[in-house]
Amino acid sequence: MSIESTKAMTVVFRVDASVQMGTGHVMRCLTLASALHEQGYRCYFICRNHIGNLIDKIQQSGFLVYIIESCSYDNADYSLLTSEQKPLFHANWLGTTQKQDAKECLTILEKLQPDWLVVDHYALDQNWQQALKSHYKKLMVIDDLGDRGHVADLLLDQNYGATVKKYDGLIPKSCKVLLGTNFALLRAEFALWRDYSLARRKGATSINSILVTLGGADPDNYTGKILQQLASIEISPQVKIVVVMGATAPHLQLVQHQAANMSVKTTVKVNVINMAELMSNADLAIGAAGATTWERCCLGLPTIQLVIAENQRQIAEALATDTAIKLLKDTSELTFLMSTVDQWILPIATRAQSIVDGLGSKRVVSHIIRIT
Repeated sequence: MSIESTKAMTVVFRVDASVQMGTGHVMRCLTLASALHEQGYRCYFICRNHIGNLIDKIQQSGFLVYIIESCSYDNADYSLLTSEQKPLFHANWLGTTQKQDAKECLTILEKLQPDWLVVDHYALDQNWQQALKSHYKKLMVIDDLGDRGHVADLLLDQNYGATVKKYDGLIPKSCKVLLGTNFALLRAEFALWRDYSLARRKGATSINSILVTLGGADPDNYTGKILQQLASIEISPQVKIVVVMGATAPHLQLVQHQAANMSVKTTVKVNVINMAELMSNADLAIGAAGATTWERCCLGLPTIQLVIAENQRQIAEALATDTAIKLLKDTSELTFLMSTVDQWILPIATRAQSIVDGLGSKRVVSHIIRIT
């Protein structure tokens, strides 16, 4: 059942999730869609039916999803393109060419006639956007990379240290740019849990609960590697470990079996709806350097962070340099970090909480309303 709103403004999101690209793009778009819905906007999604998609999650959140089917398009097909077409670095994430994807989206946009089209996809650029330009009024792009052109009216890069220079020559001069963690798209629950979470950390250096979150898909099973390391470390029997994974994670059953054989109580939770609560009640997180970084910062949750995708590295290294996280370059380093945790946990938590306040979604929505 789709969310119905009373206002005529329509927003369409073009975003995908898959085992390969993870779940973060869809999750932040869902956050923005929910915030827009509260302001009376009608929101719809267009998603390709990749393996590991989050179409069910979007529908369960109350939004109508227009599904475009997956196809067997791989890297080899890109050798047929001319040099002028310059395939993007993440082109194979799309599952087809931009031209074909635009063709499939066109009939949907013709029907919905959106006031805003929001695109969050590393495999789509100005070519796709221009092909559909007559079928939307305003374009918002959510990006992290700054590696391709856009014809956007509004661009959001919510990452730490993002600069306008990153997008020099890639966006129109008229494009409004929102940069940095003040605009991090977090669900409202994180702002609600922030005071409680920060209060319970004051002066605390002991570890009684560990939250392990390495992405909804985790195709390379970093979760299993972390549990293996934790199993080799002497941990107090009072410590509890909570592992959070997505239902489509390919190694879910393996991790569940591993958890059952840990020496301390280890619970695997799937498709959780109370992440802010779980983070607020954890003393330490071991997590991926993705979108959940900003959730953990908002709640002051000290984190040992892993880079599981190359596009995460620059931000993770900057946060580590600024003592907002501990960066785990190899899982074998976990033993040392755990043995010295009482020495670094408080300064890490203090710095992390100063980076994100949880109100970014409201700020982004206010800019959309202003530009509309």
